[in-house]
Amino acid sequence: MTRSQHLRLSALCAGVALAGTAIAADAPKVPDYGPNLERFEYPHEVKRLALDTQGQKLSMAYMDVAAAKPNGKTVVLMHGKNFCGATWDASIAALSQAGYRVVVPDQIGFCKSDKPQAYQFSFHQLAANTHALLDHLKIDRASIVGHSMGGMLAARYALMYGPQTDALVLVNPIGLEDWKQKGVPYRSIDDWYQRELKANFEGMKKYQLGTYYAGQWRDDYDKWVLMAAGMLQGEGRERVAWNQALTYDMLYTQPVVHEFGQIAVPTTLLIGEKDNTAPGKDAAAPEVAKQLGNYPELGPKAAKAIPNAKLVTWPELGHSPQVQDPKRFNEALLKALPAAKG
Repeated sequence: MTRSQHLRLSALCAGVALAGTAIAADAPKVPDYGPNLERFEYPHEVKRLALDTQGQKLSMAYMDVAAAKPNGKTVVLMHGKNFCGATWDASIAALSQAGYRVVVPDQIGFCKSDKPQAYQFSFHQLAANTHALLDHLKIDRASIVGHSMGGMLAARYALMYGPQTDALVLVNPIGLEDWKQKGVPYRSIDDWYQRELKANFEGMKKYQLGTYYAGQWRDDYDKWVLMAAGMLQGEGRERVAWNQALTYDMLYTQPVVHEFGQIAVPTTLLIGEKDNTAPGKDAAAPEVAKQLGNYPELGPKAAKAIPNAKLVTWPELGHSPQVQDPKRFNEALLKALPAAKG
């Protein structure tokens, strides 16, 4: 590392440390939103699909937002692991104004959906649940947009239901690398569970500052940290933490990156290059950790692996471009989607 690079790294670390101090000093009181976000308001009416899955009757929450002037096309928005359907608020508005019907599920185990004590989480199962939702809504075809963990799920959905997928859009998807192949050690579900029980607003905000928003915080981001932290405040927090632990295991053990060459639908990657997300990176050896989550390299590599994929990058944005710069993000998203029926 050159002296100038060392100075830049030191300045960044100092800035994050100071931000962390400010976060701790100004941390708001975290509401008890309930384990299924019962007391957190979504931007549109929340409906429910009854699923009979893995011997259980579970409830899957979703928003189904109609367009004032429909263009005949549907877009499904898939949330990330530390996100919810509500986080897509700005994109829902832009898409519905442009004529799209917008379906936004909360996956089983997340947000307003049920959190079973025993469930075999897999991307295949979550994709099948989403497909069951579209069947219920009598939607034959849709464009699938996935952010973060939702990008892994969206890729799996396109692999399973390609003939019914108009387009695939991956927004800073995690899983553009195989972490276990890269040398990230396995962390047990019990270990993840204990870590999740300790999660709090201050820790979440500090992590998101450096990863999701490239070290630049706005007050309106607090809402999304409070949303996540608010599920862990009261009765039912253990179920929330347990489901989070189960899905961390899914991320590690079920890579989809090796199948990118089989994706046969039009695909666009929307990548904020200040992102450095790599779940479990903190458990890896330092020489391994510093190589993980390199989105300026991972984005082009993924675009090359997926047949005829297009790549849109924002060098100054982080893991959540749809929240950080919704105007530019939504303009790029609309260009990636089929515009009209037929």
